[in-house]
Amino acid sequence: LGRARQVLGEQLAARCELVQANFEDAPRVLGELGIEAVDGIAMDLGISSDQLDDPARGFSFEEGSALDMRMDQSEGPSAKDLVNSLGEAELTRILRDYGEEPKARALARRIVEARPIEDAAQLAKLAEGLYRGHSRVHPATRMFQALRIAVNDELGALERALEELPTSLAPGGRMVVVSFHSLEDRLVKRRFVALAAVEKDPITGQPVHAPHYRVITRKPLTPGEEELAANPRSRSAKLRVLERSAA
Repeated sequence: LGRARQVLGEQLAARCELVQANFEDAPRVLGELGIEAVDGIAMDLGISSDQLDDPARGFSFEEGSALDMRMDQSEGPSAKDLVNSLGEAELTRILRDYGEEPKARALARRIVEARPIEDAAQLAKLAEGLYRGHSRVHPATRMFQALRIAVNDELGALERALEELPTSLAPGGRMVVVSFHSLEDRLVKRRFVALAAVEKDPITGQPVHAPHYRVITRKPLTPGEEELAANPRSRSAKLRVLERSAA
C-alpha cells in the first residue's frame, strides 16, 4: 500500500480508499465501504515488475531468488512447500493444467528426485535440462506459472471475482480485465460471453429480456509495437471490456 501511495502521489492518494485484498474480496470491501455500485472496474491479473524484480518474492528464476511466489507472504504454503511435499502425480497435474507444460510428467519426476529444492535457480535448472536449444521463452516459464497459480489459487479467485464483481457495476459502467496467459483469458472470455447472452424462455425459445451486459471487445486488445518497445513484459497481455446495460 505504501508503494501504491507513492505512485499515486499525495493529492490523488488522499482521494482514494486503498485496500489490500484479493479481487474476489472486492464485493465484500465495497460493502464495508458503503459503496453500492461503481462506474468502472479494472483488473490487472499480472504480476507487477516490483514483484518480479524482488528476489525475496520468488517470482523470478534468477540466481538468488527465493522460492516463495505467494502474493500475500503472510499466509498459505509457498512454492517451496509445494515442490518439496507434493507427490509426483499432483505435481504433474499442476504443471499440466496450470502451466500447459508438455513435459509435465518428466518434470515432476525430476522435481521429486532432486529434493530438497532450496531456491528458484535450482528449480529452474531442472526444466532447462529437459529442453535443448534456444527458445524465446525460458524453459522454466511454464513451470513457474503453474506453481504460482497453484500457490495463490489464481484461477479459482478469478472465477469467483468474475461471478460476483459485474453485479457491482452501475448502469453504463464498464469492467476491464487484462490477462497474461491463455488460461486466464479463456475464463474472462467465457464469463463475459455468458453475461451478454440473451436469456430465452425454456418453452417458447423466445427472448425473456434484453441482456444486462454487452461485450465491448469482440476480440481482445493487445499491445502495439510502441508499447512493446517501452514494456516488453506486456507482450502476452490481452484486454477485454464488459459494459453493464444502461437500463
